[in-house]
Amino acid sequence: MASIEEIRDERIKKLANLRKAGMDPYPVSSDVTHTADQVLSSFDKLAVSGEKVSVGGRIMAVRGHGAVSFVDIDDGTAKIQALFKKDIVGEEKFKLFADNVDIGDFIQLSGKMFATQRDEKTLEVADWNMLAKSLRPLPDKWHGLQDVDERYRRRYLDLLMNKDLRDLIVKKSKFWDVTRNFFKERGFLEVETPTLELTTGGAEARPCKTHHNDFDLEMYLRISVGELWQKRLIAAGFPKTFEIGRVYRNEGTSPEHLQEFTNMEFYWGYADYKDGMKLVKELYRSIAEKVFGTTKFEHNGHSFDLASEWKEIDYIGEIKEQTGVNIEKANEQEIKDKLKELGVVYQGENKERLVDTLWKYCRKNISGPAFLVNHPVLVAPLAKRVPGEDAANPTMNRVEMFQPLIAGSEVGRGYSELNDPVDQKERFEAQQKLIEGGDEEAMMPDYEFVEMLEHGMPPTCGFGFGERLFAILAGRPARELQTFPLVRPKEE
Repeated sequence: MASIEEIRDERIKKLANLRKAGMDPYPVSSDVTHTADQVLSSFDKLAVSGEKVSVGGRIMAVRGHGAVSFVDIDDGTAKIQALFKKDIVGEEKFKLFADNVDIGDFIQLSGKMFATQRDEKTLEVADWNMLAKSLRPLPDKWHGLQDVDERYRRRYLDLLMNKDLRDLIVKKSKFWDVTRNFFKERGFLEVETPTLELTTGGAEARPCKTHHNDFDLEMYLRISVGELWQKRLIAAGFPKTFEIGRVYRNEGTSPEHLQEFTNMEFYWGYADYKDGMKLVKELYRSIAEKVFGTTKFEHNGHSFDLASEWKEIDYIGEIKEQTGVNIEKANEQEIKDKLKELGVVYQGENKERLVDTLWKYCRKNISGPAFLVNHPVLVAPLAKRVPGEDAANPTMNRVEMFQPLIAGSEVGRGYSELNDPVDQKERFEAQQKLIEGGDEEAMMPDYEFVEMLEHGMPPTCGFGFGERLFAILAGRPARELQTFPLVRPKEE
């Protein structure tokens, strides 16, 4: 078998042959008149009329028989078969094609449509031109790229050879289209908010740092889709807003976690978390039906139906039922001991991080669909407290927060947004103490946001979700569904 270098050298010779014959192997433009899909869908009309068409695409297969060759090309809309006959194309151009064209080349074909004896829609080629000569071969048709890093590094080849993956990338686009249309149809205004921030509000995650040269400021890439900014818009008189955009979290990679991904967040003035739960349930069912054509799914050993009843699960009660730990009374050491007993690796020493880790152990056993509710304020610094909670243990006051649960995972987070500036300031101060204690995921205080709340913000429901939902519904790891996943540079 020839090496890549030998194949490349041979193709460079063919490149020179094309130029010598007066054919530009990399022309500025093409004379394509139809896509492959258009030709196939209009076949009957084109075959009867004898209209000349020109299509372009990448050669995916060549089957030669002396003075006749069949070629399959794909332009991204469809694959189409073409027939080369020496007596129609002409001996010179037929030989130029046979001697110098390879699988992987982009070519333009012109001719008329007809049906073969096997009734296959085919383009009878009258003329052809090179559009881009490939110097490297495509991966083996049956085995493709086996190494995961190589698949991600040469993603264009992975997508070219893997139709199922290509279809999922298209489906992912539809996923966000359905989401966008869902909110626009309900009167939500699509907005854009900053991706560079002085403080990373709206979530608890380790941020990516950068530097603003002109202002000489240390800044951060956002970790949420403008939560504190969209709430400013609610205060400014925009009652319904949403944004779909990229967020960045400088954390580990797993089947459900990425450093860069797309999120959606909406904010709904004069609404609360109960209103949000109803809207999210409707949204998720709409996505399932319009993107996947079903509400029933299986993922990681879980089965769930988004059209079924959504149970409400109590945060504190579920942890106690599954682990025996009453987090309202347990101290940090007791929670650590339970985590060690369960074989769960934990990071962080403060109670907020330990409680969150204990919950993440419990959620793996819940198939859903369900809403997790009644979170302690300890893990929700931006949510309103449930009215009438006991002031004697404020860190364990429950808040009006909800998280959809499916397949053992959280696929979103929403609250009745805290609009009490005094309470918000106190919670930011508590988060600052966590930061000073070494917690890199604690929320950075934004006291200008507190100032905004002092001017007044109406009762508001906010909610956000990201690519994890699509990954679970598609039954694939989130990284696999990134168009271009991040990979380490290739070592020389």
